[in-house]
Amino acid sequence: MTEASYRVALQSAARAIRAATEVALACHVTPDGDALGSMLGLHHVLQAAGIRSVCSFSEPFVIAPHYRELIGLDLIIPPAEFPKAPEVMITFDCGSLGRLGDLGAPAIAAGELIVVDHHLSNERYGTINVIDPNAAASGVVVRDLIAELGLALNRDAAVCLYAALVCDTGRFQYSSTTPEVFELAAELARFDVPIPDLSRTLFEEHRFAYLQLMATVVQRAELFVDERFVCTVVLQKDLDEFGVTMEEVEGLIDVVRRTREAEVSAVLKQDVDGTFRVSLRSLGSVDVCAIAQCNAGGGHRFAAGFSSRDPAEAIVGRIRAALAQAV
Repeated sequence: MTEASYRVALQSAARAIRAATEVALACHVTPDGDALGSMLGLHHVLQAAGIRSVCSFSEPFVIAPHYRELIGLDLIIPPAEFPKAPEVMITFDCGSLGRLGDLGAPAIAAGELIVVDHHLSNERYGTINVIDPNAAASGVVVRDLIAELGLALNRDAAVCLYAALVCDTGRFQYSSTTPEVFELAAELARFDVPIPDLSRTLFEEHRFAYLQLMATVVQRAELFVDERFVCTVVLQKDLDEFGVTMEEVEGLIDVVRRTREAEVSAVLKQDVDGTFRVSLRSLGSVDVCAIAQCNAGGGHRFAAGFSSRDPAEAIVGRIRAALAQAV
């Protein structure tokens, strides 16, 4: 999407939102900080402006405890209460209809479907696609949309958008961290965002049970020197043994990716039905989004993922083969 077409999409989205009597907001299944922060950020701004909106995400309707400082979590309605055929629906940080889970049907039935995202792999499934692959987070695109609407930021929205920004830039460590990112962070911080508390709950605070599980999972990690690849597996029996939820292990990839000898890292997390959710990270020279797309997933060049019902050994084998070919 060129800069000009992005601006046209922003204008079209703003017109559709202004004309709507109610806007239905949705983010992807098992939402992360960018998905939740982007959705809630716009929700707060619309409500403050007197524009009716509702927001939700699919079952499993569970929010990881480290997102508890985001303002407005109590405003998120269960997916069963989401409009069946919204007049205008907006999706956030969601690359495909499939990633909407239970809310895919309302998206198909929506009168206008606005897709707000920053993933290069986005399937552009909306009637209006507001996608900037160069944006550091979907929260950045939401800030652009708020500006296009001519609406004012408020503190609740600023807290949520700051969380979106800090999560998807890895606390301003990833290559997506540009001068513009710091400018947006400064704008949001002026709304008295509780940065120390937010940073601790998002990144540094875990239950002791999680630390015990992490010790087991890290001990299980394997390093493949030729492919400069490190990976580990979280089994469902590990979650059961330590009483840890799938949402709590979201950040394990950031521990594994610290391996000095590895360019690419992966964590395979087994769901209750046996499916593995695979998180991939790259330090820069390998496009992990391409690997994810070959496995019906997507994401960014440096951070991507996919799901598979294959055994963990087969999944790791495919990743290693792709890395060997890339080398």
